[in-house]
Amino acid sequence: MTGAVVSIAQQKGGAGKTTLAIQLATAWLAQGKRVAMLDIDPQGSLTAWHGLRQARLGEQADGLRVQSLSGWRLGNEVPALRRAFDHVLIDSPPHAETDAKTAIRQADLVLLPCQPNALDLWATEPTLSFALDNKTAALLVLNRVPARSRAAEAILAEIKAKGWPLAKARLGNRQAFAASISEGRGIAELAPASPAGQEIAALAKEIARKLR
Repeated sequence: MTGAVVSIAQQKGGAGKTTLAIQLATAWLAQGKRVAMLDIDPQGSLTAWHGLRQARLGEQADGLRVQSLSGWRLGNEVPALRRAFDHVLIDSPPHAETDAKTAIRQADLVLLPCQPNALDLWATEPTLSFALDNKTAALLVLNRVPARSRAAEAILAEIKAKGWPLAKARLGNRQAFAASISEGRGIAELAPASPAGQEIAALAKEIARKLR
């Protein structure tokens, strides 16, 4: 049985792509899944996090594989990773660039993190349209959602009115996500029973169901 490829894409920078990739990967890792991550974002934030993780845990501490490469190499790398891992996560660059489009074409599912504001919502449409035009399943993930916000509820209503695919699970505006990353870990490893840990567990479970 081959593994599933999940690309995280969003035209707008700062939407939380790398945070989502790290938190999902470590959630699946904590469940005993074999996980590989591909960093095709020139900013290299995922690669930097993995360097910190290796320094803290040791290079082979948990079997997580992270590789930095150019998007044009995905076609060569992804098939072998599918055979060796349960989940392959691709962290793509912002903007509708060639590399991001390649990541979408390689994916079984595209996740689009979207903060609950109009700017993120407007920036989401081109990426979502490209995924759907290429017949790639896609799912919006509301990220950094305030505990109580009329603006967030308005954005949620607009997404539903557009009929866009939206994950039921959402991630709150919680410092715990960033704090775990600064430790070279994920919240599923440090505090799985916390509100943040429960949120990412619910999202990981929802995505796994969708990939079956």
